[in-house]
Amino acid sequence: MHLTDDERRIAEGSEGSAKAMAMRLVAETGRLLGAPRLLNVASAHVDGCLYHGDSGTHFAERLAKDGGRVAVPTTLNVGALDLLHPDRVKGNAHHREMAGRMMQAYERLGCRPTWTCAPYQAGHRPAAGTDVAWGESNAVAFCNSVLGARTNRYGDFLDIACALVGRAPDYGLHRPENRRATVVVDASALSPALRDADVFYPVLGTWLGAEIGSEIAAIDGLPPRQSEDRLKALGAAAASAGAVGLFHVVGSTPEAPTLAAATQSGSTRTIRLTPEMIRAARDRLSTATDGAVDCIALGSPHFSEAEIAELRRLAAGRRFRMPVYVCTRRDLVERSNLSDLEAAGAVIVADTCVVVTPILPDTGGTLMTNSGKFAHYGPANLGYDVVYGSLADCVATAVEGRLTRAEALWR
Repeated sequence: MHLTDDERRIAEGSEGSAKAMAMRLVAETGRLLGAPRLLNVASAHVDGCLYHGDSGTHFAERLAKDGGRVAVPTTLNVGALDLLHPDRVKGNAHHREMAGRMMQAYERLGCRPTWTCAPYQAGHRPAAGTDVAWGESNAVAFCNSVLGARTNRYGDFLDIACALVGRAPDYGLHRPENRRATVVVDASALSPALRDADVFYPVLGTWLGAEIGSEIAAIDGLPPRQSEDRLKALGAAAASAGAVGLFHVVGSTPEAPTLAAATQSGSTRTIRLTPEMIRAARDRLSTATDGAVDCIALGSPHFSEAEIAELRRLAAGRRFRMPVYVCTRRDLVERSNLSDLEAAGAVIVADTCVVVTPILPDTGGTLMTNSGKFAHYGPANLGYDVVYGSLADCVATAVEGRLTRAEALWR
Protein backbone atom coordinates (compact mmCIF):
# COMPACT_ATOMS: atom_id res chain seq x y z
CA MET A 1 0.00 0.00 0.00
CA HIS A 2 1.15 3.49 -0.87
CA LEU A 3 0.60 6.19 1.76
CA THR A 4 0.99 9.86 0.92
CA ASP A 5 3.45 11.96 2.89
CA ASP A 6 0.53 13.55 4.75
CA GLU A 7 -0.93 10.15 5.66
CA ARG A 8 2.46 8.97 6.92
CA ARG A 9 2.82 12.07 9.08
CA ILE A 10 -0.62 11.50 10.60
CA ALA A 11 0.24 7.84 11.32
CA GLU A 12 3.41 9.04 13.06
CA GLY A 13 1.48 11.43 15.31
CA SER A 14 1.59 14.84 13.61
CA GLU A 15 -2.10 15.42 14.42
CA GLY A 16 -2.26 13.66 17.77
CA SER A 17 -2.29 10.12 19.08
CA ALA A 18 -5.99 9.44 18.36
CA LYS A 19 -5.61 10.20 14.66
CA ALA A 20 -2.31 8.32 14.58
CA MET A 21 -3.96 5.16 15.88
CA ALA A 22 -6.91 5.61 13.52
CA MET A 23 -4.65 6.06 10.49
CA ARG A 24 -2.64 2.97 11.38
CA LEU A 25 -5.86 0.94 11.74
CA VAL A 26 -7.21 2.12 8.38
CA ALA A 27 -3.89 1.64 6.58
CA GLU A 28 -3.23 -1.81 8.00
CA THR A 29 -6.77 -2.92 7.15
CA GLY A 30 -6.24 -1.67 3.61
CA ARG A 31 -2.97 -3.55 3.35
CA LEU A 32 -4.62 -6.78 4.50
CA LEU A 33 -7.38 -6.28 1.92
CA GLY A 34 -4.90 -5.66 -0.88
CA ALA A 35 -5.87 -2.02 -1.43
CA PRO A 36 -3.16 -0.05 -3.29
CA ARG A 37 -3.94 3.22 -1.49
CA LEU A 38 -6.37 5.09 0.71
CA LEU A 39 -9.03 7.38 -0.68
CA ASN A 40 -10.74 10.44 0.76
CA VAL A 41 -14.27 9.94 2.08
CA ALA A 42 -16.94 12.62 2.33
CA SER A 43 -18.79 11.24 5.36
CA ALA A 44 -19.14 8.33 7.76
CA HIS A 45 -21.87 6.46 9.62
CA VAL A 46 -20.69 4.70 12.78
CA ASP A 47 -22.13 1.36 13.89
CA GLY A 48 -19.58 0.85 16.69
CA CYS A 49 -21.54 3.05 19.12
CA LEU A 50 -23.76 0.13 20.19
CA TYR A 51 -22.61 -1.28 23.53
CA HIS A 52 -21.57 -4.94 23.36
CA GLY A 53 -19.08 -4.90 26.22
CA ASP A 54 -16.82 -2.64 28.23
CA SER A 55 -13.91 -2.76 25.78
CA GLY A 56 -15.92 -0.84 23.18
CA THR A 57 -16.64 1.92 25.69
CA HIS A 58 -12.98 2.12 26.70
CA PHE A 59 -11.91 2.30 23.05
CA ALA A 60 -14.21 5.27 22.32
CA GLU A 61 -13.22 7.02 25.55
CA ARG A 62 -9.53 6.56 24.71
CA LEU A 63 -10.03 8.20 21.32
CA ALA A 64 -11.87 11.12 22.93
CA LYS A 65 -9.31 11.48 25.75
CA ASP A 66 -6.49 11.59 23.19
CA GLY A 67 -8.12 14.50 21.38
CA GLY A 68 -9.87 12.62 18.59
CA ARG A 69 -12.28 14.55 16.41
CA VAL A 70 -14.02 13.33 13.26
CA ALA A 71 -12.63 14.81 10.05
CA VAL A 72 -15.86 14.42 8.03
CA PRO A 73 -19.60 14.68 8.84
CA THR A 74 -20.43 11.56 10.84
CA THR A 75 -23.76 10.17 12.03
CA LEU A 76 -24.34 7.57 14.73
CA ASN A 77 -26.23 4.30 14.48
CA VAL A 78 -28.49 3.07 17.27
CA GLY A 79 -27.10 2.96 20.78
CA ALA A 80 -28.05 0.62 23.60
CA LEU A 81 -30.24 3.13 25.43
CA ASP A 82 -33.42 5.02 24.60
CA LEU A 83 -32.35 8.46 25.80
CA LEU A 84 -35.82 9.92 25.21
CA HIS A 85 -37.56 7.15 27.19
CA PRO A 86 -35.00 5.91 29.76
CA ASP A 87 -37.54 3.67 31.49
CA ARG A 88 -37.94 1.53 28.34
CA VAL A 89 -34.62 -0.31 28.83
CA LYS A 90 -34.38 -3.19 31.29
CA GLY A 91 -30.57 -3.51 31.47
CA ASN A 92 -28.73 -3.61 34.77
CA ALA A 93 -26.97 -0.59 36.26
CA HIS A 94 -23.55 -1.48 34.84
CA HIS A 95 -24.98 -1.99 31.35
CA ARG A 96 -26.75 1.37 31.50
CA GLU A 97 -23.67 3.18 32.77
CA MET A 98 -21.27 1.77 30.19
CA ALA A 99 -23.73 2.14 27.31
CA GLY A 100 -24.31 5.76 28.29
CA ARG A 101 -20.58 6.46 28.57
CA MET A 102 -20.05 5.00 25.11
CA MET A 103 -22.74 7.19 23.58
CA GLN A 104 -21.29 10.27 25.29
CA ALA A 105 -17.77 9.45 24.07
CA TYR A 106 -18.92 9.30 20.45
CA GLU A 107 -20.60 12.68 20.83
CA ARG A 108 -17.33 14.10 22.22
CA LEU A 109 -15.61 12.82 19.08
CA GLY A 110 -17.83 15.19 17.10
CA CYS A 111 -20.33 12.68 15.73
CA ARG A 112 -23.88 13.84 15.13
CA PRO A 113 -26.16 12.14 17.71
CA THR A 114 -28.71 10.80 15.25
CA TRP A 115 -28.94 7.39 16.96
CA THR A 116 -30.64 5.75 14.00
CA CYS A 117 -30.01 2.87 11.63
CA ALA A 118 -31.64 4.96 8.89
CA PRO A 119 -29.36 8.04 8.69
CA TYR A 120 -30.45 8.52 5.08
CA GLN A 121 -33.89 9.46 6.44
CA ALA A 122 -32.34 11.92 8.91
CA GLY A 123 -30.65 14.10 6.30
CA HIS A 124 -27.41 12.13 5.77
CA ARG A 125 -27.60 11.56 2.02
CA PRO A 126 -24.25 11.59 0.18
CA ALA A 127 -24.42 12.32 -3.54
CA ALA A 128 -24.23 9.55 -6.11
CA GLY A 129 -20.65 8.58 -6.91
CA THR A 130 -19.34 9.93 -3.59
CA ASP A 131 -16.98 7.75 -1.54
CA VAL A 132 -18.05 7.37 2.11
CA ALA A 133 -17.30 5.04 5.02
CA TRP A 134 -20.54 3.65 6.46
CA GLY A 135 -21.26 0.90 8.94
CA GLU A 136 -24.58 -0.96 9.66
CA SER A 137 -25.67 -3.46 7.08
CA ASN A 138 -28.99 -1.89 6.01
CA ALA A 139 -27.45 1.59 5.84
CA VAL A 140 -24.62 0.28 3.66
CA ALA A 141 -27.06 -1.43 1.28
CA PHE A 142 -29.22 1.70 1.04
CA CYS A 143 -26.25 4.02 0.61
CA ASN A 144 -24.81 1.97 -2.25
CA SER A 145 -28.04 0.91 -3.92
CA VAL A 146 -30.55 3.71 -3.47
CA LEU A 147 -28.30 6.76 -3.10
CA GLY A 148 -25.59 5.53 -5.46
CA ALA A 149 -22.79 6.58 -3.09
CA ARG A 150 -19.90 4.15 -2.60
CA THR A 151 -18.99 2.31 0.57
CA ASN A 152 -17.96 -1.08 1.80
CA ARG A 153 -19.38 -2.44 5.05
CA TYR A 154 -17.15 -0.82 7.66
CA GLY A 155 -17.50 -2.68 10.92
CA ASP A 156 -16.84 -1.77 14.53
CA PHE A 157 -14.45 0.04 15.08
CA LEU A 158 -12.98 0.63 11.69
CA ASP A 159 -15.91 2.96 10.99
CA ILE A 160 -14.83 5.57 13.57
CA ALA A 161 -11.19 5.20 12.51
CA CYS A 162 -12.18 6.11 8.94
CA ALA A 163 -14.22 9.05 10.26
CA LEU A 164 -11.30 10.40 12.31
CA VAL A 165 -8.90 10.50 9.36
CA GLY A 166 -11.37 10.97 6.51
CA ARG A 167 -9.88 8.02 4.62
CA ALA A 168 -10.86 4.48 3.66
CA PRO A 169 -9.10 1.68 1.75
CA ASP A 170 -9.56 1.84 -2.02
CA TYR A 171 -11.09 -1.55 -2.75
CA GLY A 172 -14.39 -3.36 -3.23
CA LEU A 173 -17.50 -1.29 -3.85
CA HIS A 174 -15.55 1.96 -4.01
CA ARG A 175 -14.43 0.87 -7.48
CA PRO A 176 -16.91 1.25 -10.36
CA GLU A 177 -15.91 -2.02 -12.00
CA ASN A 178 -16.87 -3.91 -8.84
CA ARG A 179 -20.38 -2.47 -8.77
CA ARG A 180 -21.80 -4.18 -11.85
CA ALA A 181 -24.51 -6.81 -11.49
CA THR A 182 -23.43 -10.35 -12.26
CA VAL A 183 -26.82 -11.91 -11.47
CA VAL A 184 -30.13 -10.96 -13.08
CA VAL A 185 -33.24 -11.71 -11.02
CA ASP A 186 -36.32 -11.77 -13.26
CA ALA A 187 -39.48 -11.08 -11.25
CA SER A 188 -41.83 -10.75 -14.22
CA ALA A 189 -43.59 -14.08 -13.58
CA LEU A 190 -44.92 -12.94 -10.21
CA SER A 191 -48.40 -11.48 -9.99
CA PRO A 192 -48.66 -7.69 -10.48
CA ALA A 193 -50.54 -7.39 -7.18
CA LEU A 194 -47.70 -9.07 -5.25
CA ARG A 195 -45.01 -7.00 -6.94
CA ASP A 196 -46.87 -3.84 -5.95
CA ALA A 197 -47.39 -4.77 -2.27
CA ASP A 198 -45.20 -3.49 0.58
CA VAL A 199 -45.22 -6.92 2.23
CA PHE A 200 -43.39 -8.41 -0.76
CA TYR A 201 -40.16 -6.43 -0.48
CA PRO A 202 -38.76 -7.83 2.80
CA VAL A 203 -39.53 -11.31 1.46
CA LEU A 204 -37.74 -10.57 -1.81
CA GLY A 205 -34.76 -9.29 0.20
CA THR A 206 -34.72 -12.40 2.36
CA TRP A 207 -34.72 -14.62 -0.71
CA LEU A 208 -32.04 -12.48 -2.37
CA GLY A 209 -29.61 -12.58 0.57
CA ALA A 210 -30.03 -16.32 1.09
CA GLU A 211 -29.64 -17.06 -2.63
CA ILE A 212 -26.77 -14.82 -3.74
CA GLY A 213 -24.83 -14.08 -0.55
CA SER A 214 -22.49 -11.20 -1.38
CA GLU A 215 -23.00 -11.13 -5.16
CA ILE A 216 -24.57 -8.12 -6.87
CA ALA A 217 -27.98 -8.58 -8.45
CA ALA A 218 -30.03 -6.58 -10.91
CA ILE A 219 -33.71 -7.15 -10.20
CA ASP A 220 -35.83 -6.76 -13.30
CA GLY A 221 -39.59 -6.87 -13.75
CA LEU A 222 -40.66 -4.72 -10.78
CA PRO A 223 -42.81 -1.61 -11.19
CA PRO A 224 -40.53 1.40 -11.83
CA ARG A 225 -39.77 4.19 -9.37
CA GLN A 226 -40.19 2.11 -6.23
CA SER A 227 -40.52 4.02 -2.94
CA GLU A 228 -37.52 4.42 -0.68
CA ASP A 229 -39.30 2.53 2.10
CA ARG A 230 -39.73 -0.54 -0.12
CA LEU A 231 -36.09 -0.39 -1.24
CA LYS A 232 -35.03 0.11 2.39
CA ALA A 233 -36.95 -3.00 3.43
CA LEU A 234 -35.53 -5.03 0.54
CA GLY A 235 -31.93 -4.04 1.30
CA ALA A 236 -32.23 -4.56 5.06
CA ALA A 237 -33.55 -8.10 4.62
CA ALA A 238 -30.96 -8.94 1.94
CA ALA A 239 -28.11 -7.70 4.12
CA SER A 240 -29.41 -9.71 7.09
CA ALA A 241 -30.13 -12.97 5.28
CA GLY A 242 -26.88 -12.73 3.27
CA ALA A 243 -24.08 -10.22 2.87
CA VAL A 244 -25.62 -7.99 0.21
CA GLY A 245 -23.99 -4.56 0.14
CA LEU A 246 -25.33 -3.44 -3.22
CA PHE A 247 -28.31 -4.38 -5.38
CA HIS A 248 -29.85 -2.78 -8.44
CA VAL A 249 -33.57 -2.49 -9.22
CA VAL A 250 -34.03 -1.74 -12.90
CA GLY A 251 -35.98 1.49 -13.33
CA SER A 252 -35.70 2.49 -9.65
CA THR A 253 -32.07 2.74 -8.48
CA PRO A 254 -29.56 5.26 -9.88
CA GLU A 255 -27.09 2.83 -11.44
CA ALA A 256 -29.85 0.80 -13.12
CA PRO A 257 -31.86 2.99 -15.49
CA THR A 258 -31.67 -0.05 -17.78
CA LEU A 259 -30.63 -3.65 -17.32
CA ALA A 260 -27.62 -3.06 -19.59
CA ALA A 261 -26.47 -0.20 -17.37
CA ALA A 262 -26.76 -2.32 -14.22
CA THR A 263 -24.71 -5.15 -15.71
CA GLN A 264 -22.32 -2.79 -17.53
CA SER A 265 -23.20 -5.00 -20.53
CA GLY A 266 -21.14 -7.82 -19.03
CA SER A 267 -21.92 -11.50 -18.72
CA THR A 268 -24.51 -12.59 -16.16
CA ARG A 269 -26.55 -15.55 -14.99
CA THR A 270 -30.32 -15.27 -14.71
CA ILE A 271 -32.67 -16.52 -11.99
CA ARG A 272 -36.39 -16.44 -12.76
CA LEU A 273 -38.51 -16.03 -9.66
CA THR A 274 -41.58 -18.22 -9.25
CA PRO A 275 -44.47 -17.80 -6.81
CA GLU A 276 -43.34 -21.01 -5.08
CA MET A 277 -39.85 -19.58 -4.44
CA ILE A 278 -41.24 -16.40 -2.91
CA ARG A 279 -43.85 -18.22 -0.84
CA ALA A 280 -41.12 -20.47 0.57
CA ALA A 281 -39.01 -17.43 1.46
CA ARG A 282 -41.97 -15.85 3.25
CA ASP A 283 -42.64 -19.04 5.19
CA ARG A 284 -39.00 -19.22 6.32
CA LEU A 285 -39.39 -15.82 7.99
CA SER A 286 -41.88 -17.30 10.47
CA THR A 287 -40.83 -19.69 13.23
CA ALA A 288 -44.43 -19.76 14.52
CA THR A 289 -47.45 -19.90 12.23
CA ASP A 290 -50.37 -20.13 14.61
CA GLY A 291 -51.26 -19.74 18.25
CA ALA A 292 -51.08 -16.66 20.46
CA VAL A 293 -49.14 -13.54 19.54
CA ASP A 294 -47.73 -11.66 22.50
CA CYS A 295 -46.50 -8.43 20.92
CA ILE A 296 -45.82 -6.59 17.67
CA ALA A 297 -42.42 -5.11 16.74
CA LEU A 298 -42.12 -2.54 13.94
CA GLY A 299 -39.31 -0.35 12.69
CA SER A 300 -36.20 -2.24 11.61
CA PRO A 301 -34.87 -0.18 9.93
CA HIS A 302 -36.41 2.70 11.85
CA PHE A 303 -39.87 3.77 10.73
CA SER A 304 -40.03 6.72 8.35
CA GLU A 305 -42.60 9.53 8.30
CA ALA A 306 -44.52 7.69 5.59
CA GLU A 307 -44.58 4.47 7.61
CA ILE A 308 -45.74 6.32 10.73
CA ALA A 309 -48.52 7.92 8.65
CA GLU A 310 -49.62 4.52 7.33
CA LEU A 311 -49.62 3.06 10.84
CA ARG A 312 -51.75 5.99 11.98
CA ARG A 313 -54.20 5.38 9.13
CA LEU A 314 -54.53 1.69 9.95
CA ALA A 315 -54.84 2.26 13.70
CA ALA A 316 -57.24 5.23 13.60
CA GLY A 317 -60.05 4.78 16.12
CA ARG A 318 -58.82 1.34 17.20
CA ARG A 319 -57.23 0.01 20.37
CA PHE A 320 -54.43 -2.56 20.55
CA ARG A 321 -54.88 -5.58 22.79
CA MET A 322 -51.14 -6.21 22.98
CA PRO A 323 -48.02 -4.02 23.05
CA VAL A 324 -47.00 -2.62 19.65
CA TYR A 325 -43.36 -1.52 19.79
CA VAL A 326 -42.58 1.14 17.16
CA CYS A 327 -38.88 1.89 16.70
CA THR A 328 -38.06 5.16 15.00
CA ARG A 329 -35.49 7.92 14.98
CA ARG A 330 -35.34 10.62 17.61
CA ASP A 331 -35.74 13.64 15.32
CA LEU A 332 -39.09 12.26 14.14
CA VAL A 333 -40.23 11.68 17.73
CA GLU A 334 -39.08 15.12 18.86
CA ARG A 335 -40.96 17.01 16.14
CA SER A 336 -44.04 14.80 15.93
CA ASN A 337 -46.96 14.32 18.26
CA LEU A 338 -47.35 10.56 18.50
CA SER A 339 -49.84 10.65 21.37
CA ASP A 340 -52.59 9.15 19.20
CA LEU A 341 -50.50 6.05 18.58
CA GLU A 342 -49.55 5.83 22.26
CA ALA A 343 -53.23 6.13 23.19
CA ALA A 344 -53.95 3.18 20.90
CA GLY A 345 -51.34 1.11 22.78
CA ALA A 346 -48.13 1.75 20.86
CA VAL A 347 -44.82 1.87 22.73
CA ILE A 348 -42.53 4.37 20.98
CA VAL A 349 -38.84 3.45 21.05
CA ALA A 350 -36.14 5.90 19.92
CA ASP A 351 -32.33 5.85 19.76
CA THR A 352 -32.22 2.03 19.74
CA CYS A 353 -34.37 -0.97 18.79
CA VAL A 354 -35.92 -3.90 20.58
CA VAL A 355 -33.67 -6.51 18.92
CA VAL A 356 -30.41 -5.08 20.32
CA THR A 357 -31.59 -3.71 23.67
CA PRO A 358 -33.58 -5.45 26.47
CA ILE A 359 -36.95 -3.72 26.09
CA LEU A 360 -39.38 -6.60 25.49
CA PRO A 361 -40.53 -8.69 28.48
CA ASP A 362 -38.01 -11.47 29.13
CA THR A 363 -40.78 -14.06 29.28
CA GLY A 364 -40.41 -15.01 25.61
CA GLY A 365 -43.41 -15.83 23.46
CA THR A 366 -44.33 -14.91 19.90
CA LEU A 367 -43.56 -11.62 18.21
CA MET A 368 -45.18 -10.48 14.96
CA THR A 369 -43.43 -8.09 12.59
CA ASN A 370 -43.49 -6.70 9.08
CA SER A 371 -39.68 -6.43 9.05
CA GLY A 372 -37.52 -9.04 7.38
CA LYS A 373 -34.61 -7.93 9.55
CA PHE A 374 -36.58 -8.28 12.80
CA ALA A 375 -37.82 -11.67 11.65
CA HIS A 376 -34.28 -12.81 10.86
CA TYR A 377 -32.67 -11.74 14.15
CA GLY A 378 -35.61 -11.99 16.56
CA PRO A 379 -35.48 -15.68 17.58
CA ALA A 380 -31.75 -15.75 18.36
CA ASN A 381 -31.51 -12.27 19.90
CA LEU A 382 -34.77 -12.20 21.84
CA GLY A 383 -35.82 -15.77 22.49
CA TYR A 384 -39.17 -15.03 20.81
CA ASP A 385 -40.73 -17.01 18.01
CA VAL A 386 -41.63 -14.82 15.05
CA VAL A 387 -44.56 -14.46 12.67
CA TYR A 388 -44.09 -12.35 9.55
CA GLY A 389 -46.93 -10.36 8.01
CA SER A 390 -47.82 -7.05 6.43
CA LEU A 391 -48.26 -3.87 8.45
CA ALA A 392 -52.01 -4.26 8.01
CA ASP A 393 -51.73 -7.85 9.32
CA CYS A 394 -49.78 -6.61 12.35
CA VAL A 395 -52.36 -3.94 13.18
CA ALA A 396 -55.27 -6.37 12.70
CA THR A 397 -53.56 -8.90 14.96
CA ALA A 398 -52.94 -6.28 17.64
CA VAL A 399 -56.57 -5.13 17.49
CA GLU A 400 -58.11 -8.62 17.37
CA GLY A 401 -55.76 -10.05 19.98
CA ARG A 402 -55.06 -13.09 17.80
CA LEU A 403 -53.01 -13.90 14.71
CA THR A 404 -54.64 -12.44 11.60
CA ARG A 405 -52.94 -12.65 8.20
CA ALA A 406 -54.25 -12.06 4.69
CA GLU A 407 -53.12 -14.93 2.47
CA ALA A 408 -54.58 -14.06 -0.93
CA LEU A 409 -51.39 -12.42 -2.29
CA TRP A 410 -49.31 -15.51 -1.58
CA ARG A 411 -51.55 -18.08 -3.29
